[in-house]
Amino acid sequence: MKFDFDRRIARAEELSKTYLESSHLLGFYIQIARLQKSVFSQQPARIQDLMPFASNLARLTKPSGPEPPDQSTVLGISEEALFRVWERDRTVTEGEWFLARILLQPYAEYAADRGPLSFEGGGSACPFCGARPVAGVLRGEGDGGKRSLICSLCSTEWEFRRIVCPNCGEEDKEKLPVYVASQMDHVRVEACDTCRTYIKSVDLTRNGHAVPVVDELATVALNIWAEDQDYMKLEPNLLGM
Repeated sequence: MKFDFDRRIARAEELSKTYLESSHLLGFYIQIARLQKSVFSQQPARIQDLMPFASNLARLTKPSGPEPPDQSTVLGISEEALFRVWERDRTVTEGEWFLARILLQPYAEYAADRGPLSFEGGGSACPFCGARPVAGVLRGEGDGGKRSLICSLCSTEWEFRRIVCPNCGEEDKEKLPVYVASQMDHVRVEACDTCRTYIKSVDLTRNGHAVPVVDELATVALNIWAEDQDYMKLEPNLLGM
Protein backbone atom coordinates (compact mmCIF):
# COMPACT_ATOMS: atom_id res chain seq x y z
CA MET A 1 0.00 0.00 0.00
CA LYS A 2 1.23 3.44 -0.93
CA PHE A 3 1.20 5.09 2.49
CA ASP A 4 1.51 2.01 4.74
CA PHE A 5 4.00 3.09 7.39
CA ASP A 6 3.65 -0.22 9.25
CA ARG A 7 4.85 -2.04 6.15
CA ARG A 8 7.82 0.31 5.83
CA ILE A 9 8.74 -0.24 9.48
CA ALA A 10 8.44 -4.03 9.18
CA ARG A 11 10.59 -4.05 6.04
CA ALA A 12 13.25 -1.90 7.71
CA GLU A 13 13.33 -4.27 10.68
CA GLU A 14 13.71 -7.23 8.30
CA LEU A 15 16.47 -5.63 6.24
CA SER A 16 18.41 -4.52 9.33
CA LYS A 17 19.06 -8.22 9.96
CA THR A 18 20.20 -8.81 6.38
CA TYR A 19 22.23 -5.70 5.58
CA LEU A 20 24.25 -5.41 8.76
CA GLU A 21 26.26 -2.49 7.40
CA SER A 22 23.00 -0.53 7.23
CA SER A 23 21.46 -1.74 10.51
CA HIS A 24 22.20 1.47 12.45
CA LEU A 25 20.84 3.60 9.61
CA LEU A 26 17.70 1.48 9.38
CA GLY A 27 17.21 1.64 13.15
CA PHE A 28 17.19 5.42 12.94
CA TYR A 29 14.80 5.28 9.98
CA ILE A 30 12.41 3.07 11.98
CA GLN A 31 12.17 5.78 14.64
CA ILE A 32 11.54 8.40 11.96
CA ALA A 33 8.87 6.24 10.28
CA ARG A 34 7.05 5.80 13.59
CA LEU A 35 6.97 9.56 14.07
CA GLN A 36 5.79 10.05 10.49
CA LYS A 37 3.03 7.51 11.03
CA SER A 38 1.80 9.63 13.95
CA VAL A 39 1.89 12.78 11.83
CA PHE A 40 0.01 11.12 8.96
CA SER A 41 -2.64 9.67 11.29
CA GLN A 42 -3.48 13.17 12.55
CA GLN A 43 -4.53 14.15 9.02
CA PRO A 44 -2.48 17.38 8.84
CA ALA A 45 -4.28 19.82 6.57
CA ARG A 46 -1.89 22.76 7.07
CA ILE A 47 1.83 23.08 7.64
CA GLN A 48 1.01 24.71 10.97
CA ASP A 49 -0.49 21.37 12.05
CA LEU A 50 3.04 19.90 12.05
CA MET A 51 4.36 22.06 14.88
CA PRO A 52 2.92 19.95 17.74
CA PHE A 53 5.21 17.16 16.53
CA ALA A 54 8.32 19.35 16.73
CA SER A 55 9.10 18.31 20.30
CA ASN A 56 8.86 14.64 19.29
CA LEU A 57 11.31 15.39 16.51
CA ALA A 58 13.66 17.03 19.00
CA ARG A 59 13.64 13.96 21.24
CA LEU A 60 14.19 11.72 18.25
CA THR A 61 17.17 13.58 16.84
CA LYS A 62 18.69 14.70 20.15
CA PRO A 63 17.41 12.34 22.86
CA SER A 64 19.73 13.56 25.61
CA GLY A 65 19.25 17.28 24.99
CA PRO A 66 17.12 19.62 27.11
CA GLU A 67 13.64 20.66 26.11
CA PRO A 68 13.79 23.77 23.89
CA PRO A 69 12.75 26.97 25.64
CA ASP A 70 10.59 28.04 22.72
CA GLN A 71 8.30 25.35 21.28
CA SER A 72 7.99 27.28 18.01
CA THR A 73 11.64 26.52 17.22
CA VAL A 74 13.12 23.09 17.83
CA LEU A 75 16.72 22.40 16.88
CA GLY A 76 16.47 25.17 14.31
CA ILE A 77 13.03 24.08 13.07
CA SER A 78 10.42 26.79 13.00
CA GLU A 79 7.16 27.23 11.18
CA GLU A 80 8.97 29.60 8.84
CA ALA A 81 11.61 26.97 8.09
CA LEU A 82 8.93 24.40 7.32
CA PHE A 83 7.32 26.76 4.82
CA ARG A 84 10.68 27.59 3.25
CA VAL A 85 11.62 23.93 2.79
CA TRP A 86 8.14 23.20 1.42
CA GLU A 87 8.80 25.89 -1.17
CA ARG A 88 12.26 24.34 -1.89
CA ASP A 89 14.19 27.32 -0.57
CA ARG A 90 17.71 25.89 -0.38
CA THR A 91 19.01 28.87 1.59
CA VAL A 92 17.98 27.05 4.78
CA THR A 93 20.70 25.16 6.63
CA GLU A 94 21.31 21.46 5.96
CA GLY A 95 20.01 20.70 9.44
CA GLU A 96 16.79 22.61 8.84
CA TRP A 97 16.32 20.87 5.50
CA PHE A 98 16.82 17.43 7.06
CA LEU A 99 14.51 18.00 10.03
CA ALA A 100 11.81 19.76 8.02
CA ARG A 101 11.63 16.95 5.48
CA ILE A 102 10.91 14.44 8.25
CA LEU A 103 7.73 16.34 9.15
CA LEU A 104 6.84 17.52 5.65
CA GLN A 105 6.94 14.07 4.07
CA PRO A 106 3.86 12.63 5.85
CA TYR A 107 2.10 15.98 5.39
CA ALA A 108 2.77 15.76 1.64
CA GLU A 109 1.77 12.10 1.53
CA TYR A 110 -1.52 12.88 3.25
CA ALA A 111 -2.21 15.63 0.71
CA ALA A 112 -1.24 13.40 -2.21
CA ASP A 113 -3.50 10.63 -0.95
CA ARG A 114 -6.50 12.96 -1.12
CA GLY A 115 -5.80 15.67 -3.65
CA PRO A 116 -5.84 15.76 -7.44
CA LEU A 117 -2.62 15.89 -9.41
CA SER A 118 -1.27 19.43 -9.49
CA PHE A 119 1.25 19.21 -12.33
CA GLU A 120 1.12 17.75 -15.81
CA GLY A 121 2.46 14.19 -15.90
CA GLY A 122 4.93 12.61 -18.26
CA GLY A 123 8.13 14.27 -17.08
CA SER A 124 10.70 13.45 -14.43
CA ALA A 125 9.13 15.74 -11.81
CA CYS A 126 6.38 14.47 -9.52
CA PRO A 127 2.94 15.08 -11.09
CA PHE A 128 1.52 15.98 -7.67
CA CYS A 129 4.05 18.24 -5.94
CA GLY A 130 6.76 18.80 -8.55
CA ALA A 131 9.62 17.32 -6.47
CA ARG A 132 12.29 15.09 -7.99
CA PRO A 133 12.22 11.28 -7.74
CA VAL A 134 14.16 9.46 -5.03
CA ALA A 135 13.97 5.98 -6.59
CA GLY A 136 12.59 3.96 -9.45
CA VAL A 137 10.47 0.82 -9.50
CA LEU A 138 10.44 -1.98 -12.06
CA ARG A 139 7.38 -4.21 -12.46
CA GLY A 140 6.78 -7.05 -14.87
CA GLU A 141 4.59 -6.32 -17.88
CA GLY A 142 4.27 -8.81 -20.73
CA ASP A 143 7.70 -9.92 -21.90
CA GLY A 144 9.41 -6.84 -20.51
CA GLY A 145 9.05 -4.50 -17.60
CA LYS A 146 7.39 -1.23 -16.68
CA ARG A 147 9.31 1.55 -14.95
CA SER A 148 7.92 4.05 -12.49
CA LEU A 149 9.47 6.81 -10.41
CA ILE A 150 8.73 7.57 -6.74
CA CYS A 151 8.60 11.15 -5.48
CA SER A 152 11.17 12.07 -2.84
CA LEU A 153 8.60 14.15 -0.94
CA CYS A 154 5.02 12.92 -1.30
CA SER A 155 5.78 9.33 -2.43
CA THR A 156 3.54 9.65 -5.48
CA GLU A 157 4.47 7.08 -8.11
CA TRP A 158 4.18 7.73 -11.84
CA GLU A 159 5.13 5.89 -15.00
CA PHE A 160 8.32 6.88 -16.75
CA ARG A 161 10.02 5.56 -19.88
CA ARG A 162 12.52 2.85 -19.09
CA ILE A 163 15.39 3.84 -21.39
CA VAL A 164 15.81 7.52 -20.63
CA CYS A 165 17.72 9.51 -18.02
CA PRO A 166 15.31 11.26 -15.63
CA ASN A 167 17.82 14.07 -15.15
CA CYS A 168 18.96 15.11 -18.63
CA GLY A 169 16.72 13.09 -20.95
CA GLU A 170 19.52 11.03 -22.54
CA GLU A 171 18.01 8.18 -24.61
CA ASP A 172 21.10 6.41 -25.96
CA LYS A 173 21.15 3.09 -24.08
CA GLU A 174 24.92 2.88 -24.55
CA LYS A 175 25.19 5.94 -22.31
CA LEU A 176 22.77 4.58 -19.71
CA PRO A 177 24.62 1.76 -17.95
CA VAL A 178 22.95 -0.33 -15.26
CA TYR A 179 24.94 -1.79 -12.38
CA VAL A 180 23.83 -4.57 -10.05
CA ALA A 181 25.63 -6.14 -7.08
CA SER A 182 25.13 -9.88 -6.64
CA GLN A 183 24.33 -9.62 -2.91
CA MET A 184 21.52 -7.11 -3.53
CA ASP A 185 20.51 -7.90 -7.08
CA HIS A 186 16.96 -6.55 -6.82
CA VAL A 187 18.28 -2.98 -6.51
CA ARG A 188 19.91 -1.44 -9.59
CA VAL A 189 22.06 1.60 -10.06
CA GLU A 190 20.75 3.25 -13.22
CA ALA A 191 23.41 5.72 -14.29
CA CYS A 192 23.84 8.28 -17.06
CA ASP A 193 27.25 8.86 -18.58
CA THR A 194 26.07 12.12 -20.16
CA CYS A 195 25.16 14.03 -16.99
CA ARG A 196 26.93 11.68 -14.52
CA THR A 197 23.87 11.22 -12.31
CA TYR A 198 22.28 8.02 -11.07
CA ILE A 199 19.07 6.78 -9.51
CA LYS A 200 18.49 3.46 -7.79
CA SER A 201 15.57 1.33 -8.99
CA VAL A 202 14.00 -1.56 -7.09
CA ASP A 203 13.14 -4.53 -9.28
CA LEU A 204 9.97 -6.07 -7.89
CA THR A 205 10.19 -8.93 -10.40
CA ARG A 206 13.27 -10.12 -8.49
CA ASN A 207 11.94 -9.43 -5.01
CA GLY A 208 8.23 -8.92 -4.61
CA HIS A 209 8.57 -8.28 -0.87
CA ALA A 210 10.67 -5.15 -1.37
CA VAL A 211 9.38 -1.78 -0.21
CA PRO A 212 11.14 0.61 -2.61
CA VAL A 213 11.70 3.59 -0.27
CA VAL A 214 13.11 1.25 2.40
CA ASP A 215 15.18 -1.00 0.15
CA GLU A 216 16.66 2.13 -1.42
CA LEU A 217 17.79 3.25 2.04
CA ALA A 218 19.16 -0.15 3.02
CA THR A 219 21.45 -0.48 0.01
CA VAL A 220 23.69 2.45 0.93
CA ALA A 221 26.69 0.43 -0.25
CA LEU A 222 25.48 1.01 -3.80
CA ASN A 223 25.50 4.78 -3.18
CA ILE A 224 29.10 4.62 -2.02
CA TRP A 225 30.11 2.55 -5.04
CA ALA A 226 28.31 4.84 -7.52
CA GLU A 227 29.84 7.97 -6.02
CA ASP A 228 33.28 6.34 -6.18
CA GLN A 229 32.64 6.09 -9.94
CA ASP A 230 31.97 9.85 -10.03
CA TYR A 231 28.20 9.60 -10.37
CA MET A 232 25.99 11.96 -8.35
CA LYS A 233 22.63 10.82 -6.98
CA LEU A 234 19.69 12.50 -8.69
CA GLU A 235 17.97 13.28 -5.38
CA PRO A 236 18.96 12.39 -1.79
CA ASN A 237 16.61 10.20 0.23
CA LEU A 238 14.98 11.15 3.52
CA LEU A 239 18.24 10.61 5.41
CA GLY A 240 20.17 12.82 3.01
CA MET A 241 21.95 9.98 1.22
